[in-house]
Amino acid sequence: MYSFNGVTALVTGASKGLGRAYALELARRGANLVLVARTTAALEDVAAQVRATHGVTAEVVGVDLVDPAGPESVAKAVAALGVRVDLLVNNAGSGSAGRFFDRPYEQSARSVALNVGALMELTYVFGREMAARGAGGIINVGSTAAFQPMPYQASYAATKAFVLSFTEAVAEELRGSGVRVMAAHPGATDTGFFDGTTATMDPRATDSPESVAARTLDDFARGRTASYPGRGVNRLSTLVARVLPRRTVTTAVAALNRKLGLDVVTDLP
Repeated sequence: MYSFNGVTALVTGASKGLGRAYALELARRGANLVLVARTTAALEDVAAQVRATHGVTAEVVGVDLVDPAGPESVAKAVAALGVRVDLLVNNAGSGSAGRFFDRPYEQSARSVALNVGALMELTYVFGREMAARGAGGIINVGSTAAFQPMPYQASYAATKAFVLSFTEAVAEELRGSGVRVMAAHPGATDTGFFDGTTATMDPRATDSPESVAARTLDDFARGRTASYPGRGVNRLSTLVARVLPRRTVTTAVAALNRKLGLDVVTDLP
């Protein structure tokens, strides 16, 4: 069993939602932290909480990872701190809901830059260092959305399909190297993902960020390369999507998302 006690974990998107939950759970397990997000003030609040509650160290790096220079800025900040990253948690993510051609293109472009570009570059930068020393770990946060096309969440699901494929491939390349790589695929999580829009989540179908974070870290500690840290039906849905014809799955997902109102999403004033 992998122990988080004493390791240094870098968590992206750590100011709120699932990233904040990962930070708090890692600190509870004894990990020191490097917290990354756009909002420095919110990160400072998380850092102060974990220092006071768990006695771990917590450094703050305020960077917008959508900026093409963002990942490099994180690497430079970590080097300036003199910190060695033992565990990278690529959690930061965003997504657009609604009909692709009815929504602002910038929302989808931002999602690709963050969910794909930043995740891949941070994996490369810190993963190379880990591979060179023969030790370390990477958790890339994907989604059950990765396993099928999702009309009305087209670009978001596509970015998570990248995370799924990329992480599985890198995990195999690093097998036996001392560097462990895992993808986490939560389902609907109560993180305020649709804040600022008319889209909503059914609270009866969402998992808490705290439970998702704890189950993800439990699975990583057990040596798994894939984690499904939510209710059982979430993993079942990924299995069904791999068995049925793609057209059938896409049509079914489209019908479900229309029922949820994701075909008529608008931004709130």
